[in-house]
Amino acid sequence: MPLRQTLRLTAYLAKQKIRRVEKFPLLVELEPLFACNLTCAGCGKIAQPASLLKQRMPVEQAVAAVEECGAPMVSIAGGEPLMHPQIDEVVRELLDRRKIVFLCTNAVLLPRHLHRFTPHRDFAWMVHIDGLRERHDASVRRRGVFDQAVAAIKLAQSRGFRVMTNTTFFDTDTPQDVIDVLTFLNDELGVDNMQISPGYAYEKAPDQEHWLGVAQTRELFAKAFADGRRRRWRLNHSPVFLDFLEGKRELSCTAWGIPSYSLLGWQRPCYLLDDGYAATYEELIRETEWSAFGRGRDPRCANCMAHCGYEPSAVLATVDSLRESLRAATGG
Repeated sequence: MPLRQTLRLTAYLAKQKIRRVEKFPLLVELEPLFACNLTCAGCGKIAQPASLLKQRMPVEQAVAAVEECGAPMVSIAGGEPLMHPQIDEVVRELLDRRKIVFLCTNAVLLPRHLHRFTPHRDFAWMVHIDGLRERHDASVRRRGVFDQAVAAIKLAQSRGFRVMTNTTFFDTDTPQDVIDVLTFLNDELGVDNMQISPGYAYEKAPDQEHWLGVAQTRELFAKAFADGRRRRWRLNHSPVFLDFLEGKRELSCTAWGIPSYSLLGWQRPCYLLDDGYAATYEELIRETEWSAFGRGRDPRCANCMAHCGYEPSAVLATVDSLRESLRAATGG
C-alpha cells in the first residue's frame, strides 16, 4: 500500500487498541448490487432471485452502511459494480469521507464508464484476473474477456488511475500457473498491487468440483513462492498472510475484520457463508457467534484460507509484533 495509506491504517489500529475495542472492521465489503454481466464458474452471486438482481442500492444507503461500521477501507464488489447507474457517485461520496476505496470489476465495461471517474490517491480499480488468457476466459466462461481486461487496465493506467488485480486459484492451477500470471501482472502490465486467494467452496457457484483443500493450497503456494520469489511481486498482503498460505504458520479466523454489507443487510458471518443477515452493524457484531467459525470450528470452513477471514488475523499478528512489523515494512 502507499505509505500514506499504511500510516492511516496504522493509526486506526492504534486507536482501536487504545480504546480497547475488541472487534472492529479493517475493510468493509460493499455489494450495492448482485447483477453481473458474466457468469463466472467460481461465483454464485447471480443465483439470487430475478427480483433481487434488478435492485440497485441507493447511494445514501451504501454510504450510511460504511459510515455506520467505521471501516477505513471499502471494497465495492457485487455483481459487477459498473452496472450500477450511480456507482461513480458512491465512490465520490466515500472518498469525500476519507475512505480508501477499491472498485472491483471484471473490466469488460470499464472503457465505457472510465470517464465518470477521476484519479484519486485513495482510489484504485481492482480488476479480476484469474490467470492468463486461456485460464481466465475459462474461469469467466467467455472467450475474449482476458484481452478486454488487459486493454482496460492499460487504458486506466494511461489515464492516471491506480490499478490492482485480484486472482483466485483453484485445484486446476499449478505452481507455474501462479508464477506466470503474477509475473505477467507485475512485470508486463505493471499493476500497482496484486491480491491472491485460494478458491473457497462457495455453495452457489456453478463449478463445485475444483476447490482447493488446505493441503493443496499450502503445496501450491509453497512451490510458487520458493526461492524467495514472492518478494519479487507487488503482492498486497502482509508477510504473515503469505506465510499462512504456504503453511508456515497457523491463524484463527477473524471474519469480523472484513464485514460484508449488501442489499440484504449485514451478512453473517462473512460474504462466503450465508447464515442470515443483520439489520445493523451493531447487531452483526453483538449477535453473531464469531467463535463458532473458522477451520476446526465449522465444517464448512474446513478448507477455507480466504483473505476475508485470515488477512485480518495476519494484520493483527503483524501490528502486535515488532519483528513482523519490520518484515512488513521491508517487504519481507
